Amino acid sequence: MATSPGPDEITTDVQSIDTLAHRSAALNTAFGAADVAQRLAGIVAGAAGPVVFTTSFGLEDQVLTHFIAAAKLPVTVATLDTGRLFPEVYALWQETEERYGILIRPYYPRHDAVELHVRQNGINGFYGSREARKSCCDIRKVEPLGRALAGADVWLTGLRADQSAARGDVQLTEADPARGLVKASPLIDWTRERALAFAEANGVPINPLHARGFVSIGCQPCTRAIRPGEPERAGRWWWEDDAAKECGLHVGPDGKLARAQSAPAQVHA
Repeated sequence: MATSPGPDEITTDVQSIDTLAHRSAALNTAFGAADVAQRLAGIVAGAAGPVVFTTSFGLEDQVLTHFIAAAKLPVTVATLDTGRLFPEVYALWQETEERYGILIRPYYPRHDAVELHVRQNGINGFYGSREARKSCCDIRKVEPLGRALAGADVWLTGLRADQSAARGDVQLTEADPARGLVKASPLIDWTRERALAFAEANGVPINPLHARGFVSIGCQPCTRAIRPGEPERAGRWWWEDDAAKECGLHVGPDGKLARAQSAPAQVHA
């Protein structure tokens, strides 16, 4: 069964961790006050190896895809197809490829792991326990992400600091010692309103579910529309009573957002 990286899998070479931390701190200092296009260009130019952007076709990911395609940056755009996505996501996937003239590289869960999980827990067993839900996320998301990021030097994400309290102190760039790379979130200081305004002004295709209250969109069985006043991610795994809910893509073995400490750097809007 696929799981998040365990303590024995995390980079233990102190110099390697220090190098990642220093690189991420330097990028924060250099591009913290820059605009998104400058951030992307600088981060990609400074990469020591492949740069991978993982998109789930959410609003922020669509905006980043627009920037990457417009600048023709040498970035691999990848996505994790869990097999349980909304039909609207698949339609947007095709529309995005056609709009920007790109092919998005898909990664799928291991079929044997999915079959075993369903035999043991049922087709919707993730409703039954947190353990079953996390196991499903590990199989359908975390393990495929590991393949998508294999050999990458930089991982681009669409994280924003105000998406949830758990993400509030995420920086523009951070060391990800578990994967041995630098993780960059060029829209970290954007608000959702700013991203939406940019998408509307630039003809960026977005998911029609957003207009129906689905602000943060994951797998169809695990996502609902949010109510007025609820946090953006309240519709994800809503049956779990935990404000810091994550699927595992951005967390370490301790269940917290994965990161290594680096010199603090200010990021400006």
